[in-house]
Amino acid sequence: MTRIIDTEFLKNPYPVYSTLRTQGPVHWSEDFCGGAWLLTDYADVMYALRDPAFSTRRAGGWANTAGTDASIRLTDFKRIFSRALLFVDGRQHTRLRRAMNAGFRPTLLESFRPRIQSIVDELIDNLAQETEADFIARFARELPARVIAGLLGVDESDRDTFFSWSDDIATFVSSPTPTMDIALRAQDSLLALCEYFQALLPQRRHQRRTDLIGMLLDAEKQGLIITTKELLAQCCTLLFAGHETTRNLLGSGLYTLLRHPQQLQQLRATPALMSSALREMLRFESPVQYTGRRVKVDMQLHGHTLRKGDLVILLIGAANRDPKRFRNPDSFDVSRDEGNHLAFGYGPHVCIGAALTYLEAEMAFNALLCRFPELQLAANAAEWMGNAVYRGLFKLPVRPNASAPNGLRKTA
Repeated sequence: MTRIIDTEFLKNPYPVYSTLRTQGPVHWSEDFCGGAWLLTDYADVMYALRDPAFSTRRAGGWANTAGTDASIRLTDFKRIFSRALLFVDGRQHTRLRRAMNAGFRPTLLESFRPRIQSIVDELIDNLAQETEADFIARFARELPARVIAGLLGVDESDRDTFFSWSDDIATFVSSPTPTMDIALRAQDSLLALCEYFQALLPQRRHQRRTDLIGMLLDAEKQGLIITTKELLAQCCTLLFAGHETTRNLLGSGLYTLLRHPQQLQQLRATPALMSSALREMLRFESPVQYTGRRVKVDMQLHGHTLRKGDLVILLIGAANRDPKRFRNPDSFDVSRDEGNHLAFGYGPHVCIGAALTYLEAEMAFNALLCRFPELQLAANAAEWMGNAVYRGLFKLPVRPNASAPNGLRKTA
């Protein structure tokens, strides 16, 4: 039995991943929902992500670990999440994936580029006025939340409320062994999010827009989304998941660049490296450190017997640092070109919003590096969120114009 989650792990999980790999590719741990198998190697994680024998239908069993009466008290939470794209398999997943793909077509995302650029420019202008600023609060948190709100066609003025609901859900989703209090707060927030969209949908059915909700309503007409409950589940999932990964990529990506000045200099000198730099940021500090699956049939894996119904934790953060897959995996290299990382998953459940995350991050980092040639970390230490699933920074103090008097630079 292996226990891995403690304070030091939450600050820096990579030494633990390395130790696990040296001890073997498969481990049993009591840290996750009463017990789960851990996979650490790139090849095994990729295999489990794509093989249908590893099911994503885990919302019910995972929520039920919150307490002895969770199966009753968390009925609403399970009812909503069990219909979400993240937690369905097979034909239902294929159908919902088709319904949602239209909202992430390259042409639609490109049409939103001017809006994203406008938000980036506004946030950059605000940073330029600061001697010292928390990059997470002033930029990394704001950009993806405003972008996904715009793509969904909901009022940006509601984003603070969305933050609060999303944080409650994320706290539950990211807890290896959630308490009932955490679970009930998440359920309340998920229900509030559903109520928000339920009130919005009648209006949107009468006022067609070219946004994600409009695309989902078209899919409903085509029979790809069968019920209103299913439609609400996808809306909630998009809003919740639509900014979490991007926020963490922006924060940990900038932090990593600033802590590797030679790599930052190389990227500044060769802007064409931005695509590979973003992939490396995602590999080096995967915003989602692990995901879960349920075994659908008894199987043998590296000499261990995995029983039907067992929970398997796919340690994406470990897979992305696997030395059998990446040369010098603990080194950050913006020019690295070694194929796919697993930060967005793999196979049929690969993240549907990956292209949007890349687009936002590319525009954000291009603007930051261009506008702030002297951007530096502030003396105050960055603070990690202390979250086992979502690896990201809670706080990242920076000095946008470090060498200017008092840190300020007059901008045109």
